[in-house]
Amino acid sequence: MISIPSNLIDEIIDHSIQENPNECCGILAGNGEAISAVYRVKNSTPSPFRYVMDPKDQMNVMRETDDLGLDLIAFYHSHTHSPAYPSETDTRMAVESGWVDFCYVLVSLEREDPEVKFYIVDENGNITDEEFEVTSATS
Repeated sequence: MISIPSNLIDEIIDHSIQENPNECCGILAGNGEAISAVYRVKNSTPSPFRYVMDPKDQMNVMRETDDLGLDLIAFYHSHTHSPAYPSETDTRMAVESGWVDFCYVLVSLEREDPEVKFYIVDENGNITDEEFEVTSATS
């Protein structure tokens, strides 16, 4: 089961709120299934309905995590006016990009209290809830 410290959940929610009304995006990294780092990535197509991770930012994060010995655990992005569930576009982009059987985290700003959910998208575009636990904040 993936674990994430509460302060990192707060960080991705804050990122979502700061980028509102556009979707934000980023990468969660750590070791095994324990998330220990949040990397904000520029949305190269700022829009309330879509995100595309800036390729240069994404490569820089991948290099840094590799240098630090961290695993890429999940991609995250926000939904500004819809539930924390992968849209058809999200699912299609996951399959077309080859990032399948990988974790996707969605933050919904649809309600006053943001909602965060984790999912796995497989090679056929099937979406499965991924269990996660929020742990005590890290320093």
